[in-house]
Amino acid sequence: MDSTKVSNGKRKGQGNVKNGNPYLSWAYAAAATFAMRLNPRVQRYYQRKQAETNVPVARKTVAHKLARACYHMMRHQVAFDEAKAFG
Repeated sequence: MDSTKVSNGKRKGQGNVKNGNPYLSWAYAAAATFAMRLNPRVQRYYQRKQAETNVPVARKTVAHKLARACYHMMRHQVAFDEAKAFG
C-alpha cells in the first residue's frame, strides 16, 4: 500500500503506513492498561489526558510514556522511576 499523496501532479508528502512493531505496540498498550489500573500516579496522568482528548489517544500517551521509560532504563541501566516518567 502506497501512502504518497499527490495533488496537481505534485508529491505532497508521505504517510506513515508502517509504524513500528505491532507486537511491541500491543505489549505496551497492555502494560499501560495495567499501569492505569494499579498505579495512582499513572491514573492521574491518564485522567488529565482523557479530559483533554479522547480515550484512545489518552491510552496511547500512557503506552508511549512507558515505551520511552523502558528505552531510558535499557540505555542508561537504571531502575524505573515513576516520578520521572509520570511526574
